[in-house]
Amino acid sequence: MVSENFFGELNLSKKVLQGLAEMGFEEPTPIQEQAVPLIAKGCDVIGQAQTGTGKTAAFGIPIVEKVEPQLNKIQAFILTPTRELAIQVATELGRISRFKRLRVLPVYGGQPIDRQIRSLRSGVHIVIGTPGRVLDHLDRKTMSLDHVKTFVIDEADEMLDMGFIEDIEAIMDQAPEDKQSLLFSATMPEPIRKLAGKYLRDPQYVSVNKETVTVPQITQQYYEVDPASKIEILCRILDYENYDGVIIFCRTKRGVDELAAALESRGYSAQGLHGDLTQMQRDKAMKSFKTGEADILIATDVAARGIDIDRISHVINYDIPQDPESYVHRIGRTGRAGREGKAITLIVPQEYRHLRLIEKLIRSRISRAVPPTFKEMLDLQKRVIRENV
Repeated sequence: MVSENFFGELNLSKKVLQGLAEMGFEEPTPIQEQAVPLIAKGCDVIGQAQTGTGKTAAFGIPIVEKVEPQLNKIQAFILTPTRELAIQVATELGRISRFKRLRVLPVYGGQPIDRQIRSLRSGVHIVIGTPGRVLDHLDRKTMSLDHVKTFVIDEADEMLDMGFIEDIEAIMDQAPEDKQSLLFSATMPEPIRKLAGKYLRDPQYVSVNKETVTVPQITQQYYEVDPASKIEILCRILDYENYDGVIIFCRTKRGVDELAAALESRGYSAQGLHGDLTQMQRDKAMKSFKTGEADILIATDVAARGIDIDRISHVINYDIPQDPESYVHRIGRTGRAGREGKAITLIVPQEYRHLRLIEKLIRSRISRAVPPTFKEMLDLQKRVIRENV
């Protein structure tokens, strides 16, 4: 049941409330409680929140409410860093707007542009796009932002890391000056603050406290390992843990490829995911992981943006992230929708400083675990054999 107290006070239409009810909305998340009323009133908003906090609905609900179905033009535009996130956002907005019958279109590279051009010509209300493909459409004059009322920059810090700041500015310059602008980002480095200062008018600032971001259902552990035995310890953990689906994070694309090859050679069903793969390779890896054909997905931080799969029971940081806030984002891939999850981090002795910075950020100690011994592994194998006899 949709919370009548919160959403009812916003005077949302019956059709939007229907969509929210069908999606199982009960109570607003903290970011929704702060941002939705401000966006509904027309304020420009800066939101500091990670994926998994409900921020898509925070901007999606008021956007869907404002869009006029009878005006067959792009009225809302959301810019995202990756194809996966564009699809995820489009899917959620499509569900919110289901009873309002709005046309929502994700626009990204790797898909035939002719198909997107046909959809744009037939009329679209909301577009969610990645910078490169959006600029391509704007250059071809197959997309116009002249009627955009609300412009959203989602995952701004990731777009900064990927070198998209100039592209963002080029796109924003083609939208009306009097548009409502919303910017969401997990972190707020100086270039993002400058971008907000240039394009947002008297913005309201909302944020999710760090404690809120770290999901309490996630059990967090770390293992101290010797670099030479890192792959062996990882394999012991994989053999010992009872996991459904696991994402393993590596710091580099090369690290992803090397670890995927190492695990495959040891008989594990693993897929790698990073930005240098072709779109076909990325689609194949994601399909294999989603369907359960592969139990393990090895990814870089950027490649994992937008992945929202309920079956992820474990996250393993094969490489500890340099940025403590990346840790929070990584472990948020598990423990979704109220489920329990487990986050395991492998560290070498000289990385304790990074661990302490992470603990300071999340205001909690991460417990140390000891890798399972060979005796424990042997006992586990015997137990499995007995259970399957």
